[in-house]
Amino acid sequence: MLSTAARRALLARARDAVVRVVTSGRIEVGGAPDASDTPDAPEDGDLARPGAAFVTLHVGGELRGCIGTSASRRPLWEVVDDMATAAATRDPRFPPITARDLDDLSVEISVLSPERVIHDASEIEIGRHGLEVRRRMARGLLLPQVATEHRFDRERFLAETCRKAGLPPDAWRDPATEVWLFEADVFSEADG
Repeated sequence: MLSTAARRALLARARDAVVRVVTSGRIEVGGAPDASDTPDAPEDGDLARPGAAFVTLHVGGELRGCIGTSASRRPLWEVVDDMATAAATRDPRFPPITARDLDDLSVEISVLSPERVIHDASEIEIGRHGLEVRRRMARGLLLPQVATEHRFDRERFLAETCRKAGLPPDAWRDPATEVWLFEADVFSEADG
């Protein structure tokens, strides 16, 4: 769990990244904003450690973007900047965020714990765990709050994660499919 100050700092960075990309329209090849426009990096602490995160954007209470990574290879602040930019501009399910959307924009961040493989569905605790299903090149990930919001039980959560990966809903039962479990520290601007 991040401190309140770290959460506020990440939410501010995510919002700033969205505002930067919407108002400037400049995105580098990797999806990150132009480096000259990016605020200084935090020197140390939780935000400078490698981390995995998803950024979810709502406009007027409606989902308008959610992109993230489960890889913990880069500093958390950098991941949040990049994922906020991507959620605002590259979620294929939605049109990009526009300047008109900024007044009704709300940001939610899910900072992911390290993942671990599970071998039995009974290891999944709805509301606490998120899932990632992997088979060859197919991957699908659902955050813990998805199961709670949609009132999924374990089997439905597994089936929907398989669907997200483009696999049959019962693919989680196949030994060739890996099911990974993680937890998330979820916070939003609405938390105050």
